[in-house]
Amino acid sequence: MTIEAILKDDIQKAIQKHFDVTVEDIILQPTKKEFEGFYTFVTFPLTKFIRKSPVEIGQIIGNELAEHSSVAEKYNVVQGFLNISLKDTTWLELFSNVFNDQNFGSFPSNGQSVMVEFSSPNTNKPLHLGHLRNNFLGESLAKILKASGFNVVKTCLVNDRGIHICKSMLAYRELGNGETPESSGMKGDHLAGKYYVLFDKEYKTQIKELVEQGMPEEEATKKAPWILEAQKLLLLWENSDPETVALWHKMNGWVYDGFRQTYDKIGVGFDKTYYESNTYLLGKDIIEEGLQNNIFYKKPDNSVWIDLTEEGLDEKLVLRGDGTSVYITQDLGTTELKYSDFHNNRYLWVVGNEQDYHFKVLFAILRKLGRPYADGCYHISYGMVDLPSGKMKSREGTVVDADDLVDQMIQTAADRTQELGKIDDFDSAEAKQLYNQLALGALKYFLLKVDPKKRMLFNPEESIDFQGHTGPFIQYTYARIRSIIRKAEQSRIQPVIPPVSYILHPAEKELIFALSQYPVRVQAAANEFAPSVISLYAFELAKVYNQFYAEVSIFSDPNPDSVKFRVALSGAVSETIQKALGLLGIEVPERM
Repeated sequence: MTIEAILKDDIQKAIQKHFDVTVEDIILQPTKKEFEGFYTFVTFPLTKFIRKSPVEIGQIIGNELAEHSSVAEKYNVVQGFLNISLKDTTWLELFSNVFNDQNFGSFPSNGQSVMVEFSSPNTNKPLHLGHLRNNFLGESLAKILKASGFNVVKTCLVNDRGIHICKSMLAYRELGNGETPESSGMKGDHLAGKYYVLFDKEYKTQIKELVEQGMPEEEATKKAPWILEAQKLLLLWENSDPETVALWHKMNGWVYDGFRQTYDKIGVGFDKTYYESNTYLLGKDIIEEGLQNNIFYKKPDNSVWIDLTEEGLDEKLVLRGDGTSVYITQDLGTTELKYSDFHNNRYLWVVGNEQDYHFKVLFAILRKLGRPYADGCYHISYGMVDLPSGKMKSREGTVVDADDLVDQMIQTAADRTQELGKIDDFDSAEAKQLYNQLALGALKYFLLKVDPKKRMLFNPEESIDFQGHTGPFIQYTYARIRSIIRKAEQSRIQPVIPPVSYILHPAEKELIFALSQYPVRVQAAANEFAPSVISLYAFELAKVYNQFYAEVSIFSDPNPDSVKFRVALSGAVSETIQKALGLLGIEVPERM
């Protein structure tokens, strides 16, 4: 049993013994820093069953624990909060569990599988800052869920067809003059994005000209030559026109090469990629099934709808009158395909919060259809990312490109590190690796430390600070500890757990407690689908270690047991920081 489990059992027995009441769910929480103790049991709820004050209940339970618990040493009661301190032998046993567990923080298989779908790029533009938050959330969630015992499948649905893709194709056909990634020196996704911007520029010019000729603006947006031509191009593609399909394949090929380079750079990958060009016609058979079972209904214009007003939603179109699909049709079909391919227990979609309503509708329809996977569907909604300069717009070319941002972060990391002058002995390959680790660590940590649902402001300069709530601060703490471990190895100091007679320093207890919380936080992050839980934990552990480092001596303590134990503690902290940051997709440098 864990320390927490023993303590919960002891509290349960104390309540039964003194009050003849059985409480099945004992909840412990970390004691607030301003009070003595490490675990707190709240006694207020017990007053419903026990005719005593919360303070008196706390004192009775506390006395019982102090006298008979194998793990509790003493207690204090503050109003209805019973704060419990642990015995030194308990702390040593707790650390021994951490120190000797090679899989500390990783849970055995729970027999459940989960699919995490994320990234979902369009092939008319490169990945941008908003995509980075999406990719980092998806990749981190996959790692966290795997650590918590799930079998994980990572998927990506590429939006590779539609009018927006045809806009890039049309602009390239009219203005490209045979330009290629090789001839232009541009990545393929950047080249496609260039022509998407050029389409918008020409389209606006055409609208302006029509308006000046007296046409109402709303009509001009529909009758501008290039929008009509783009619509023709889409019809040609849907009818498999060879020339159109060849251009589509060529430009998409460029984009996929560009995406691969970006994914490799940011450390993101997928087990399976779906393409909308292969799935956009799916779902019509599901609509027919729903019509037969009176889940959907037809209107006089032959369009098919579903009434979701009882679910607090509205009436939703699921198939147009001419028999063509809408997005919800495709999503129904694609979800069925994913279930057919993998039969997962859960399905997660990492998609921005502008699609909140869409996913509520999708999940409600799946439940109405009685799909076996309906209750295992979750939308991991996240807020947009803004910059100090404001919102981003792809059509106008004002998006912060992911590649450019990563390169900028790498340069900033190099500048900051060189200013500190601590890597003069690094060769160029070591320095380059460090700059990359710091840049991506800063970027990933800044985007993941915020609750996914919140809209956020990304400040590149703030993110790469070596002090404060940042990735580089935690990476620096790790590197500091690794230098301590190297010094211990050079001095032939073995990390050892001290004898039971050892008297622990308060800072050592704090550090052991912080370490012991790692599996708890992994499970919480998995349950809440929130990498921010791990981000905060890594920061807290780094802070506690730095406090420990400031309060105790590691190598100059006269007690050899203290030296060996503190080296062991330091090693366990470095390994746990590495694991925690690893769940965020962040690498740690051995030296800084």
